[in-house]
Amino acid sequence: MTDREHHIQQLFTAELQFRLASAVRLAVTGNRQPLDLPMEWVHGQHRVRYEEIALRHDQADYAADFLHRSASYLMALAMKDAIRAVVPNPKSSSDADVRAAYQIARLIRNAFAHAPFSPTWSIDPDCRDRTFEIADLIKLDTTGLQGAPFDWRHYGGPLALFRLARFVRTTVLKDDPAPRKVVPIPSRTIIQQGDLIFEKVDGIPPDAVPVEVKKRPDGGIDLGGGYVLYPQGKEEE
Repeated sequence: MTDREHHIQQLFTAELQFRLASAVRLAVTGNRQPLDLPMEWVHGQHRVRYEEIALRHDQADYAADFLHRSASYLMALAMKDAIRAVVPNPKSSSDADVRAAYQIARLIRNAFAHAPFSPTWSIDPDCRDRTFEIADLIKLDTTGLQGAPFDWRHYGGPLALFRLARFVRTTVLKDDPAPRKVVPIPSRTIIQQGDLIFEKVDGIPPDAVPVEVKKRPDGGIDLGGGYVLYPQGKEEE
């Protein structure tokens, strides 16, 4: 296996982990993720019992969020290493997209490196007050970010990073993926927008609790977190 092939494999592994973490986070939030653990687990000289490692649902929901963040961080790390393996001095590459991909991946990696549970931007002096962008894919404007808490809005969020990982693997590393095999059809129809999750149901569940909602002047209903539900047919503002 060549060095390039090795990094392609590592990057694809990071993408798979991100996809799995996304599924786990969704399942935990929907209270459908089993939290079974061994009644007794022996590994080497150590032994733990169920009550030592069992998770409550609220703990699993909390941990699933950080699991998703960790998967995002590992994609950035894998991208940075992969680009450096195939592009000499990627900071000064003649390809603007390669330069942007490398700097975005590197700066996200740096934000997590020293504080993975509370990442903070650490922007090199020569990268401050600059914009790194790949058209229609991802954009990072570093103006004012030095020392600021890491926020997905700064670079477009986890899906932008997922798309960037695929860009690095297929465009920079020249991976030629095999035709995709048939994947299982989901048992439920779920639509997600940001952290807002919608699930299609055949009818109102019998245990549903009615709630009183106050409509906005424009007819919308505030859902919290900046989300607003509008009647069908209303154009976005």
